[in-house]
Amino acid sequence: MNLKHIAIIMDGNGRWATQRKRPRTFGHQAGVKTVRSTIETCVKHGIPNLTLFAFSSENWSRPEKEVQRLMELFMRSLNKETAELLKQGVKQSFIGDLNRFSEKLQHKMFEVSELHPEDLKLNLNIAVNYGGKWDVVDAAKNFASDVLNGKTSIDDLSEEQFNNYLSLGDGPMVDLLIRTGGEHRISNFLLWQIAYAEIFFEDTLWPDFDATTFSQIINKFQQRERRFGQTSEQIKEQKDA
Repeated sequence: MNLKHIAIIMDGNGRWATQRKRPRTFGHQAGVKTVRSTIETCVKHGIPNLTLFAFSSENWSRPEKEVQRLMELFMRSLNKETAELLKQGVKQSFIGDLNRFSEKLQHKMFEVSELHPEDLKLNLNIAVNYGGKWDVVDAAKNFASDVLNGKTSIDDLSEEQFNNYLSLGDGPMVDLLIRTGGEHRISNFLLWQIAYAEIFFEDTLWPDFDATTFSQIINKFQQRERRFGQTSEQIKEQKDA
């Protein structure tokens, strides 16, 4: 089965640290290693698109010290990891309302997003200060603005056209959504883009989510039948044709 886009809600860093009687930020640091492993697994399996939910628009309500440490870790990771990711053929992009971040961090994200590997193997989208509802509302505002400016017409609006106004633009829809940490919800993540995604809720906390577990989920995905509203009989007929 053709797997073009995986999205992951990286949950469980704080609980992982708490279980070890360490500060929650210790778990976020450990989670960076899992991000590296996940990227390597995607490249290994030839998966061209990966979107990671790093920081939601609701996460600002967490303790101020934790948010501050997260911002510091984010900046440090961008400085430390970018060169190696480029060598691996990884192109980084950032989705979400970036205006709330410091000018220094905004500049760094823009700088990193302008870098292109010589041999592109993976488009890595990092969702920061992101919310699925915000994404749809922002797209609607931009579409309405284009209508008012005469660039398009309401009568021309289709799902395909509206999709282009969303954060991931004309990229492929999500095929597989994974949430680690044992929670069974999507937490306002990519509400439009996961319309027909296969969803796996994994009990493993994010820092313990290794390449073996990830590969097992990919293999399970390959065994699922994706019907997109059709019947199993129709799918079989199409395969036999």
